[in-house]
Amino acid sequence: MSEDPAAPVVAVTPGEPAGIGPDIVLALAAEKLPARLVAIAAKDMLAERAAGLGLDIELIDCPEDGPAPGHRPGTLQVLDIAMPRHVEPGRPSPDNARYLLETLRIATEGCLSGRFAALVTGPLNKAVINEAGIPFTGHTEYLAELTDTPQVVMMLATEGLRVPLVTTHLPLRAVADAITPAWLERCIRITVAELRRRYGIACPRILVCGLNPHAGEDGHMGREDEDVVKPVIAKLVAEGMALEGPFPADTVFTPPYMRRADAVLAMYHDQGLPVLKHLGFGKAVNVTLGLPIIRTSVDHGTAFDLAGTGRAETGSLRVAIEEAVKMAAHSGARRA
Repeated sequence: MSEDPAAPVVAVTPGEPAGIGPDIVLALAAEKLPARLVAIAAKDMLAERAAGLGLDIELIDCPEDGPAPGHRPGTLQVLDIAMPRHVEPGRPSPDNARYLLETLRIATEGCLSGRFAALVTGPLNKAVINEAGIPFTGHTEYLAELTDTPQVVMMLATEGLRVPLVTTHLPLRAVADAITPAWLERCIRITVAELRRRYGIACPRILVCGLNPHAGEDGHMGREDEDVVKPVIAKLVAEGMALEGPFPADTVFTPPYMRRADAVLAMYHDQGLPVLKHLGFGKAVNVTLGLPIIRTSVDHGTAFDLAGTGRAETGSLRVAIEEAVKMAAHSGARRA
């Protein structure tokens, strides 16, 4: 499997260099993988981190005409991007913010051109980028901007559960105003289309969470579920979509409901993701639906306290790579 010359070429951005992203990319490079990885990062930073971790990884310059055939455990192909500021593990610098965004830009352009079948991203620290004076709310929003995509859907997935989100990185007080009928309708359409295109599910079954406790109690506990959520669901069901809801979020994530769902649509970040991470932390993957490229990511942050210690776990990165490969296969993505 690891040396298959027909395996898809997957770009991986390790993310914040002072975090665990470089550690887990290097650790996985020592193993068999279902893809040909190309790390888009500073080669000298990766070499220094590998030495610090005691990992014997051969870093190979990625050829301009495409990655070498196959992946040999113990090697990692690198598209070298200069990093302006040297960092120690656990001590990030805002001076590297533009470097981080440049790695994402180059990876995205490579996916759009067909050079890469997918992009897998390591964790970033939003505060570090914002401290550099660059407004940044997250990978999801930045990749949408890079690809000129007006609306995308953030989805986390683990074995037995997919949770797309209607809103992502917003203050809680802003969530209700952000969920307009038009936004919710587009979110559901994107989710249904992507589950068909990227996962091969002919008729995705989606359970929709209510926004308010008890899904609004028939309007007695907030009007959003009555005035926004229910009409959108009714409209799309009339078109033939397999939607149910809105359901109270405190009951929809139970086995009787889960058995009839391909995904549970949550209204905001902390409504659905605590459940998913409790179920599959370290084995979950973040997927951006609606982009013209395939993008997956780890389900965790930079973990500065673990960087450079050798204690960071690679499980989520491996799942993110495997998910990207599966999505590429369903999508018929080009293989270099």
